[in-house]
Amino acid sequence: MSRFHKVGYVVGVLITLALVCQARVHSHGGFVRTEGTRFVLGGSSSLFNGFNSYWMMHVATEPSERYKVSNTFREAADAGLSVCRTWAFSDGGDRALQISPGTYDERVFQALDFVISEARRYGIRLILSFVNNYKDYGGRPQYVEWARNAGVNVNGEDDFYTTPTVKEYYKNHVKRVITRFNTITRIVYKDDPTIMAWELMNEPRCQADSSEKMVNGWVQEMASFVKSLDKNHLLEIGMEGFYGDSMPEKKVNNPGYQVGTDFISNNLIKEIDFTTIHAYPDIWLSGQNESAQMAFMQRWMQSHSIDSKGILKKPLVMAEFGKSSKGQGYSLGARDQYLSTVYQSMNNFESTGGGISGSLVWQLMAEGMDSYGDGYGIILSQDASTRGVISAQSHKMTTFRHMLLGRKHGKSVP
Repeated sequence: MSRFHKVGYVVGVLITLALVCQARVHSHGGFVRTEGTRFVLGGSSSLFNGFNSYWMMHVATEPSERYKVSNTFREAADAGLSVCRTWAFSDGGDRALQISPGTYDERVFQALDFVISEARRYGIRLILSFVNNYKDYGGRPQYVEWARNAGVNVNGEDDFYTTPTVKEYYKNHVKRVITRFNTITRIVYKDDPTIMAWELMNEPRCQADSSEKMVNGWVQEMASFVKSLDKNHLLEIGMEGFYGDSMPEKKVNNPGYQVGTDFISNNLIKEIDFTTIHAYPDIWLSGQNESAQMAFMQRWMQSHSIDSKGILKKPLVMAEFGKSSKGQGYSLGARDQYLSTVYQSMNNFESTGGGISGSLVWQLMAEGMDSYGDGYGIILSQDASTRGVISAQSHKMTTFRHMLLGRKHGKSVP
């Protein structure tokens, strides 16, 4: 090869690499929308395989630890994962984003800026949650405590849903996040298509009103508020999927109890764009054997798939599922088999006319994160067999997308 051709070859390679990187960075192609029970991107139906990594902002607050965020996004992208769900909250306590009502730590907000910028870099979209139901990272208990400390008469955590002062605290946080100017991408969050959707709360629950009406009123108010600020992004509640009083006959699908929410009535609210379910039969049905737990899992998915399609007419996302290493009889092979079975069930629904439009395994982590471990952590760089299961599902989602595109254009797709 002549010197001229060598130079040309090198330049060609560099241009190709640059185009690949550019394609990855700008692969978002606009905001995700919904049409009926489908997600739509660029005019075409879109299915996705994704993951949870709740810890990202918390870890990224320490600049020397940010490589863990980058590594996780890179490994996820290499496995074909395209959506990540993570927290946009940390209320009081260690590395708090919101130190007290309306008071924020800019250092932590810049950590969230970094998370969004890295997601954009690796072509991954984000679902960002505004608050936790639980005391971890503040959550409802912290909001109610703030109100109590301010002299507001509150009785318990469920006053989060009805106390005007607490609701104003929440709205102020929502507005602060949605209107945040990203110091890295230079894009306001509400204008950034890297963000696929907002989530009102991680796993809302209410003991004070088992009829779901208290939560329903709160969802309606807050969903309307979010949409008044941001009409670009999708919105979901963050629900686990428990059935309530609106259709009592469906309570038989619950794992023996209710949590003050109603999958049907809560998701009928028009500002809610898609539905979610979480599933932890290893916790919910801890006294039953693995066969019974898997049977429950398949019924749980099927029931919600049918209801999202037939009653709610909105896309459904399996937003949390996994298998804990802390469970009895756990093995890596058992986890892989569990994930494979769940994925196959989802694919069967899709093959027979659609059902679950996306899934988010709980959860991906980076190496050296033992303190964040909850038993469900998956490290793709270490767990080759699990990576294979997840990558295969990503490939299957790509195949389904091509089939849907072919149907749209009247083509036969093998």
